[in-house]
Amino acid sequence: MDIVLSGIRSTGNLHLGNYYGALRNFTRMQYENRCFFFIADYHSMTTHPDPKILHGNVKNVLTEYLAAGIDPEISTIYVQSDVPEVCELYLLLNMHAYMGELAKTVSFKEKARKQPEKSKNRNLLVTTLQQKCGNGYDLNLNHLHVLKGDVMFVA
Repeated sequence: MDIVLSGIRSTGNLHLGNYYGALRNFTRMQYENRCFFFIADYHSMTTHPDPKILHGNVKNVLTEYLAAGIDPEISTIYVQSDVPEVCELYLLLNMHAYMGELAKTVSFKEKARKQPEKSKNRNLLVTTLQQKCGNGYDLNLNHLHVLKGDVMFVA
């Protein structure tokens, strides 16, 4: 059985793009794979850093995961910030990240264009690295499926 690890940033209410790009696949895959779906609250702070709304957004995404059909009896659902190893991975990825290479990625350029005031945020670049790793870069992870789109990857 393959392992699926994916998540969605908690930047507000989910939309049709989240449903068609991720949630629909999440609900299908949970019956065929061992699934871990997370709420990417750390990732959301790169573009939505207001702590006053962060907790509410996490609750919204959890509610919408359940409403879309993700079954917590079958899949593991967790909040990214509840796993200390996420910060350890962040540190390790930072040690191997070249700023120039990260700044060339499409996902960083798109976010920087949409929010120019955030484009100098190093965390936005490292989020890009985590996405790149999930989209085909070898981290020696066997049988790990990563969805693309609004979905973020964290090992």
